[in-house]
Amino acid sequence: MLMTTTAGAALDGAVNGPEDDPTDWFEIDWDQAEQDVRRLRQRIFAASQAGDLKQVRNLQKLMLRSRANALVSVRRVAQINTGRKTPGIDGQTALLASQKAELADWAQHRSKLWTARPVKRVFIPKAGSTKLRALGIPVIRDRALQAIAVNALEPEWEARFEPKSYGFRPGRSCQDAIAAIFWTVAGTRTKRRWALDADLKAAFDRVDHDHVLGLLGAFPARAAVAGWLKAGVIGKDGFAPTDEGTPQGGVISPLLFNVALHGMEGAAGAAYRWNPYRESEESVTGTPVLVRYADDFVVLCDSREQAEQVKTDLTPWLAARGLAFNEDKTRVVHLVLLTELRLVFPQLIGYVCGVAATFAA
Repeated sequence: MLMTTTAGAALDGAVNGPEDDPTDWFEIDWDQAEQDVRRLRQRIFAASQAGDLKQVRNLQKLMLRSRANALVSVRRVAQINTGRKTPGIDGQTALLASQKAELADWAQHRSKLWTARPVKRVFIPKAGSTKLRALGIPVIRDRALQAIAVNALEPEWEARFEPKSYGFRPGRSCQDAIAAIFWTVAGTRTKRRWALDADLKAAFDRVDHDHVLGLLGAFPARAAVAGWLKAGVIGKDGFAPTDEGTPQGGVISPLLFNVALHGMEGAAGAAYRWNPYRESEESVTGTPVLVRYADDFVVLCDSREQAEQVKTDLTPWLAARGLAFNEDKTRVVHLVLLTELRLVFPQLIGYVCGVAATFAA
C-alpha cells in the first residue's frame, strides 16, 4: 500500500508541478509534458475500459488540474492550431511566449471563477463549394480550457466509442473510413450491395444539449461544458442565445458531437463478434455495417428492405438527439460496379487503392 500511495503522490507532483512555479515558455521540457499527459490519458482509457468509473473520475480530476495538461493545451490552441491568430469576441490572442505562459498559469490556477464567453460567428467557404459555412470562434481562454477538458474527457470515451466511427478521433482519418467502406463491399462473396447514403440536417447546429450533458454524467468539468454550450453567439446582428448545437470551431465540439452520436451502430442493428484467428472483431453475417465520419455516414446492407428498415429505426433514435435526416440528400442506392466504387461521403470523394466508386439509384 505504501508503494502505491507513494507512486500516486509522485505522479501527482510530476503532473501538477509546483503551485507557485512561474512558467518560462522557453524552458519547458515539451517531451516530458507530452509524456505526462499521454500517460494520464492512457490511465483514464484503461480505467474506462475496465468499467472503473470511480477511478475514471479521479483521474479526470487529476488531468483537469494538471500543469502538464495546461501547458500542452495552451501550446495546442495558441501555437500549433491553424486558427491561433484568429481572436474571439474579445480580440485577444496569445502569440507571444509571455502570453502563452500567462495563459497556462491562469488556466491552471486562476480559472475557477471564469464564465464562458459567447463565440464569434464567422463564415468561411465550404470545401469545393461556393456556399459558406458558419464557424463559432471561442475566445482564447475558452479554447485553452476546452483543450484541457478534451484531454480529460476524450480517453474515457475512446474506450467506449464504436469501431466504425472515424471522424475527429485520434489515430483515425478520412482514409480509414474510406478503407472501411471498401473492404466491407469488396470481394465476390459479400452480400452488402445496398447502402443507405445518409445526410443529416444541420447536425452540428441541432444537437440537443440536455442529451449530451446527460451522457457526460458526473464528468468533473460538466458544468464548464454546459457553459460553453449555452454561451451564445455574437454575429453581425448582435447576440443570439444557443439553446441547441455545438459550435463548429470550438475545440471540444467534435468530441461532444461524437459523444452525442455514440450508439448509432447498435441502433442501426450492427453487430460484431471476435475472430480468434484474426484477433480482431468482425461484423456478424447478415447484419448491416455503419461507417461514420462526423455527421456523414453510410449503412451497408444485404437488401433494399434492410437499408430502408435501418432508416426507419434510426429516425426516432436521431430525434432523441435533436437530429433528423436531410430527406433531399438521403437515399438508398445499389452498388452496381465494385471495381469502380464511388465513395459515399461527399467530402471524402477520391480513390481507394486505385478503385473508384459508382452508385446507381
